Order: sequence, then C-alpha cells, then structure tokens
Amino acid sequence: MTSLSEHLDATFAALADPTRRAILARLARGEASVAELSAPFDISQPAISKHLKILERARLISVAQDGQRRPRRIEARPLAEASAWLEEYRAIWEANFERLDALLEELKHEPREVGGNGGKKPAKRKKRARQETER
Repeated sequence: MTSLSEHLDATFAALADPTRRAILARLARGEASVAELSAPFDISQPAISKHLKILERARLISVAQDGQRRPRRIEARPLAEASAWLEEYRAIWEANFERLDALLEELKHEPREVGGNGGKKPAKRKKRARQETER
C-alpha cells in the first residue's frame, strides 16, 4: 500500500510541469482522447504519452474504455488530498500572521521615546517580537 506521503510526492511532481498542468486543465472540462490532448502542444506524440503516464502514475488521470477509444479523464481524489495537505499549512501561516498583526498593532500604540537611551527600548521590542513569532 502506498502512503499519503508518496501520493503527495507523485502529485506535486506531476503538477510541477506546465504541460501536465495544461493537460489537467483541459481534462477538467471533460474527458479527451490522446489526440485531443496533444493538439494544442508543439511536442511529439511520445512526449505527450510520457506526460500522460506520469499523470496516470500520480493517479491524477484515469483511462476509460469506450469501444476503440481510450479517453482520459481527471481524477479528483489526489488533488483533494494535496489541497487538504496545503490547507493545514495555510491555517498555520494565517495564525502566525494574525499574531504578527497583533504585535504590530501593540507596537504601534506604544509610546515612543525621543532621543537615545542606549537603545534599550528598541532591544526589548525586538526581543518581544522574536518571542511572539516563535510561538
């Protein structure tokens, strides 16, 4: 059995190529034959076939049997898994940004000292800012 990590690796590797992303965008509109998928690209049929194999191995597309045709169609599950994985990190970054915004707002309302007292006040601010972002 393949782990989620391996599935994500295959998904992101497949999505790293602009040709494969364009193929997925086309398949999002509906199934298509290899000839239909290769039409917009100025690359050879074997090159398109290699891209399709990578997308198939990543489970991003599947092959149907329709008489003599073998149309490809997009599969939603791997994209949903990748999206869920990314969503976890988006939530973490949003929380970090909210804490940073709160700290900046607090610093904005702190009275500022005019003149230099050896830089003690700014040093405390930097230390507090570092502590807040490390949480």
